[in-house]
Amino acid sequence: MPSISREEAAHLARLARLDLAPDELDHLAGQLDQILGAVAQVTEVAADDIPPTSHALPLTNVFREDEPRPCLSADAALAGAPAAEDGRFRVPQILGEEA
Repeated sequence: MPSISREEAAHLARLARLDLAPDELDHLAGQLDQILGAVAQVTEVAADDIPPTSHALPLTNVFREDEPRPCLSADAALAGAPAAEDGRFRVPQILGEEA
């Protein structure tokens, strides 16, 4: 089982720009050691003849048919808007004029 030293934990903390107290480094080293141990156990279980999967169970798409349905009119959709202009939502400009 891999062992993370206090110096390695300090190095990782510096890379992550974390300022940790000495007791926090000791605690972090122990936690990282447990994480690496768990990953090592998973690696032992994984077999070459088992294909990698993204989900434990097979997924089936449950898309419904795309059917037109009644929807809000433009006036009804814009009724709750703080500002509207020319039948559209008016929002503050965030980018400069670019041609």
